[in-house]
Amino acid sequence: MSGAIRHVTVRGRVQGVGYRAWVEDEATSRALEGWVRNRRDGSVEAVFSGPDDVVSAMVAACQRGPSLARVDGMRADVGYPDLLNLRRAGERFSVLPTV
Repeated sequence: MSGAIRHVTVRGRVQGVGYRAWVEDEATSRALEGWVRNRRDGSVEAVFSGPDDVVSAMVAACQRGPSLARVDGMRADVGYPDLLNLRRAGERFSVLPTV
């Protein structure tokens, strides 16, 4: 099983609805590495790293999000290992400050 890194940006009603906490819970339960953060433009940005099939399933889940969210659009690009360096030291998955 090879690994994948995806860099995802989700737009819609995704701030103030528990989206970041939901992403953290989902990613952690799937044993993925990465991070999630709000962006000042109202979107949520995340990076997921792990087995291809697990990362693909996480990206698909992000298209739905938690019950209060409304996803209007999503972009999922190939991510690079350097993106994982933004995590907090010692954490597999981090919730980062807004940028």
